[in-house]
Amino acid sequence: MNTHTSSLGRRLVRAFRRDKWLYLIMLLPLIYYALFWYYPMYGVTLAFKQYKPKLGIIGSPWASENGMKYVNQVIRDPYFWTVFRNTIILNLENLAITFPAPVVLALLLNEVSHQRYKRVVQTVTYLPHFLSTVVVVGMMNSMFNSTGIVNQIISGLGFEKVNFLNDAATFRPMYIGSNIWQNIGWDTIIFLSALSGLDMQLYEAARIDGAGRWKQTLHITIPGILPTIIIMLILAMGKIMNVSYQKILLMMTGSNQSVSDVISTYVYRRGITKADFSYATAVNLFQSLVSLLFVAVTNWISRRTSETSLW
Repeated sequence: MNTHTSSLGRRLVRAFRRDKWLYLIMLLPLIYYALFWYYPMYGVTLAFKQYKPKLGIIGSPWASENGMKYVNQVIRDPYFWTVFRNTIILNLENLAITFPAPVVLALLLNEVSHQRYKRVVQTVTYLPHFLSTVVVVGMMNSMFNSTGIVNQIISGLGFEKVNFLNDAATFRPMYIGSNIWQNIGWDTIIFLSALSGLDMQLYEAARIDGAGRWKQTLHITIPGILPTIIIMLILAMGKIMNVSYQKILLMMTGSNQSVSDVISTYVYRRGITKADFSYATAVNLFQSLVSLLFVAVTNWISRRTSETSLW
């Protein structure tokens, strides 16, 4: 055992000396994840404690009901289930519409032979990704308010103006539409990279067999990038409970709160505004567990139906 251990140690030392710069480069992201992702995880215990700021997280006593006081409160809270339903509906609609959009754009750009036009389209679609959420919502407010250009066009066509910013019925379309506009170009990068790795000999063989562009897309392009699509879908399912609460907070009004209030904004209000840290942590823990369940189920289905999965 000692001989095997010492031999393993020598191999590790040689490997580090050989690739020391690669290990040093990898050290920075490891430190980042350790400090900002793994170390704060001990704060999850707040969900099971009667938090007292003077005592800190570790020194605070465990909550009553065997530490499940706040978990039981979450389960019995009817408003929590309202924001839970809002979160699920908003994210499923958002995923169903925004996830295929970059795939379709990547397929369309892949068919463009004029390289200058292709680069212009890519640049135009990438740019909105670099705008802050505040700027995006500000642009939406300017365009869709009662005197904005959209309502001016509607009024000019003889129709009645629409209260886009305060109507609960228009909140989800505006949120999803702004997400598509802001992220479609950036998300397309991954699928364009996958398309660039396809074997061009397959297309040549398909053309010899008489296959047109549509059949080439169906039988070569889409199957070729399908593993990438599946992996991205699994990762997207892990975010099904996470909503951009900054955008929601900026778009939320008293009139649309019935559909716009989601778990993230609920946690923000209970944890930051009302300083109910233990309850907010319990809600956030429930959110994380549901996200983990979505990832596990999606990964299991993918592994059973295809050869692609995360684990």
